Amino acid sequence: MSEQPTLGGATTPSVDRPQASNISGASVRPGDRVFRSAALTAGAIVLVVMAAIAVFLVYRAVPALRDNTANFLTFQQWFPDNDPSTFGIGALLYFTVLTSVLAMIIALPVAVGIALFITYYAPRRASQTLGYFVDLLAAVPSIVYGLWGFAFLAPRMTGLVQFMDKYFGWIPLFDYRPTNVPNNLSPFTASVILAIMILPIISSISREVFRQVPREQVEAALALGATRWEMIRTAVLPFGRAGVTSAAILGLGRALGETLAVTLVLSTAYEVSLHITENGGVTFASNIALKYGEAGEVGTGALIASGLCLFVITLAVNFTANLVIRRQRSA
Repeated sequence: MSEQPTLGGATTPSVDRPQASNISGASVRPGDRVFRSAALTAGAIVLVVMAAIAVFLVYRAVPALRDNTANFLTFQQWFPDNDPSTFGIGALLYFTVLTSVLAMIIALPVAVGIALFITYYAPRRASQTLGYFVDLLAAVPSIVYGLWGFAFLAPRMTGLVQFMDKYFGWIPLFDYRPTNVPNNLSPFTASVILAIMILPIISSISREVFRQVPREQVEAALALGATRWEMIRTAVLPFGRAGVTSAAILGLGRALGETLAVTLVLSTAYEVSLHITENGGVTFASNIALKYGEAGEVGTGALIASGLCLFVITLAVNFTANLVIRRQRSA
């Protein structure tokens, strides 16, 4: 405690401000120092594990890639254990990206709408119940979604497929060319199931983001005469844009790596087709699940090489998401 002179000549007590040395790392409490070290160690372990996974995938994939006589990036068939070995990820890459992007296109508007309804429209008690049931979808195992999609959803998609073929068949995506009745083991059905699976992830994160909107902005928009939708459009959505983007990318990453549900719904076919309602397709994850049990030495290496591609795609998606979020926050 020290005294400082005032204009009248009197002195007033003043509290000594902490010096820089008092808030430096040397004066940090032992508990804080331990927590900081533990956090740094955990982050370093994550990086080491990711690097170890990448090294393992590269180490096991290189021999199979050397034996491959086809173009690994463009070849569509999968015969790694033949003599000569021929395999490629052309079809795997196409159907993986196709089903995941379609799933995100279907799930994103529905999930954001659910989050907005629960946050700003539904009564408090009803919103808690609805939020609980939406989050409960994330607890359903993948195999249950796959069995439900194969036994219940796919047989009931025929009417929708024929409707899209009749009125939107001029678009190659919805054109169903075979004359027989479709059994709907197609990329479109797989995308619908993936959309249901990633919906609770996007909705939950978006709901938490919308709850963080400053109350002053919401009340100011309403006080200026804005309707509830105008308030959401001008105050809520701009604030939550980065959070919704991160939620969508997280859902996309979940869809890219899904295995069991896609394996059960898609009928295996290694030919690229723009017609999403026709039967057939295979993704990175489903191909690994189907072929691993019968793969030889070269075949196992080929599957690991495809897993390496999926690993790189997932990292690229997350890296791109971080760039987009940073730009949106700085804008």
